[in-house]
Amino acid sequence: MLYADQRWIGEHGIGRFARSVLAGLAYQPVALKSNPAAPLDSWFLARALKPLTPHDLFFSPGYNTPLSCRAPFAFTIHDLGHIQCPETRTPHIRLYYATVMRRACHRAIRIFTVSEFTKKQIIDWSEVVPEKVVNVGNGVDPGYEPGGDSPGFPFPYLLSVSNRKPHKNELRIVEAFGQAKLDPRTHLVFTGHPTPALSRWIERNQLRLRVEFVGVVPEAEMPSLYRGATALIFPSLYEGFGLPIVEAMACGTPVVTSNLTAMPEVAGDAALLVDPRSVEQISRAMERIVSDASLRHKLKENGIKRGSNFLWANTIARVRAVLA
Repeated sequence: MLYADQRWIGEHGIGRFARSVLAGLAYQPVALKSNPAAPLDSWFLARALKPLTPHDLFFSPGYNTPLSCRAPFAFTIHDLGHIQCPETRTPHIRLYYATVMRRACHRAIRIFTVSEFTKKQIIDWSEVVPEKVVNVGNGVDPGYEPGGDSPGFPFPYLLSVSNRKPHKNELRIVEAFGQAKLDPRTHLVFTGHPTPALSRWIERNQLRLRVEFVGVVPEAEMPSLYRGATALIFPSLYEGFGLPIVEAMACGTPVVTSNLTAMPEVAGDAALLVDPRSVEQISRAMERIVSDASLRHKLKENGIKRGSNFLWANTIARVRAVLA
């Protein structure tokens, strides 16, 4: 019998992976309702899985694993951001990864991940054999397509799908937008709500009237937000995949993203790549993508074609093949 941890299902990146993949599997849910990312979850999960036998199988679409389990298990590491990004690399996190996570990597029958970049990072960090780590990729929900409505904002805009975490590089995005020679009617739109620090930075760059925050956007409304944008600006400092890249491409929206970590792998030839540490490069890319209609058309066509390769059906098939 296959048991799976349904608690990861949600609107975040891991949540969408969990929702889509688990929908394609026949499984028994774990008898827990707590947060799978909680510090003591490995212990709670071990207790919940105690009745399993060696003939069963446990699968987690997230990075949680049981401290002990008689059944074989597989789990998913979407990235190593917790130990690669300075803002999350706390002593507690480092200890958890060095003990529980590394041990889980060696005990698991398989480790799923979503890019070749992250696969290599997992192998180098955990020192498991390469055959144990399987890249199953990510997908795009069917609603992300070129045809359809847009928000109808009374201004053209560049879109940043972000969450206020430092590695999302928002301070440089704002500074680059302020330096770019753009029509003053063009706005910069962020998902989510501003923090005091980000608001102060916007004021310092004299952009209060040109930077918008649209709050938490329901999943059903995200395709519309992408379609209305002149381009997605996504020069993150670290991503294990970068779902906004393929979501924007699937909607026919040109993309500016980073030349670091997994982003070149995901974007291919369908995006402008920049050094995310360079405000000047981000700014020049904004200018190019706004002023060059032929470039936007090329990126749109390439993006739609590339976005069509990222299907949840493919991810599900890869996971099922391994679990079988």
